[in-house]
Amino acid sequence: MEFQVTILGSNSAIPAHGRNQTSQLLTVGSSYLLLDCGEGTQIQLRKFKLKFSRIDFIFISHLHGDHYYGLMGLISSFHLVKREKLLTIFGPPGLDEIITVQLRHSETKLGFPLRFVPLSDKGFHLVLEEPGFRVFSFPLQHRIACTGFLVEEKHGLRNMVKEKVEQHRPPVEAINLLRMGQDVLDESGNIVYAASEFTHAPRPNRRYAYCSDTKYDPNLVEYIAGADMLYHEATFGEDEAERASSTFHSTAKQAGMIAKAAGVKSLMLGHYSSRYRDLTPIWEEAAKVFPATFLSEEGITYTID
Repeated sequence: MEFQVTILGSNSAIPAHGRNQTSQLLTVGSSYLLLDCGEGTQIQLRKFKLKFSRIDFIFISHLHGDHYYGLMGLISSFHLVKREKLLTIFGPPGLDEIITVQLRHSETKLGFPLRFVPLSDKGFHLVLEEPGFRVFSFPLQHRIACTGFLVEEKHGLRNMVKEKVEQHRPPVEAINLLRMGQDVLDESGNIVYAASEFTHAPRPNRRYAYCSDTKYDPNLVEYIAGADMLYHEATFGEDEAERASSTFHSTAKQAGMIAKAAGVKSLMLGHYSSRYRDLTPIWEEAAKVFPATFLSEEGITYTID
């Protein structure tokens, strides 16, 4: 199953140096999830030839403009191209009011159903469960209510061990149970076919953690521990650590510290301040702490593996 993230915007509040404001498109199997929707998101979707009509779920981390100013334009485009299927938006309370006011004053009656799901910025919550994946929200420490997201794939049916099937030839009903990871029992409750013997053990579910805007917060570790890929904001270099703290943002070094403490496999940096044209120093600061670090680049698709 595909599990990939395409970067649409990697800068912070101000677009600069050819970099746009925060947005990412996550592909999980046949599903498209949009994580934040900064200004210009729909332009980026078209630029990189991504089928934005396939987006069914949008997740907005918080109500600072660089994370949602592109949302109304995207909704309008969905309307203009005659979208009919449901669009579900997850975001902070108040986002539904912002959308509704704009639709009302522009006298726009959408041709598709729009559902809003308010998020809590307290605790760890399952907010979406689909056949192939689930999404959790967790709190980030920012100036206003802000949530991060953990997207976890779900395995489908197990693969059978060919040699075991050929040797024992279990009936179709038994194979169906085994592929679901269930042992096949007789009337007395004894195991006839063990899933551990007749099927290959599934690999661990892959997980992608998204931390949009947050100050350095060791409490994040419990929510993102062991993720295959962590996206963590790195707005400033260490020489601006005081400014990072006062604005509830992180330095690249602090992002590396969180990645190391959480035991993630890789760290992707983003949300760069416009003061940095060359991002090499940002990467170097994080990589000294956590070597498996890379810079997010717009238009690049990264496989979560």
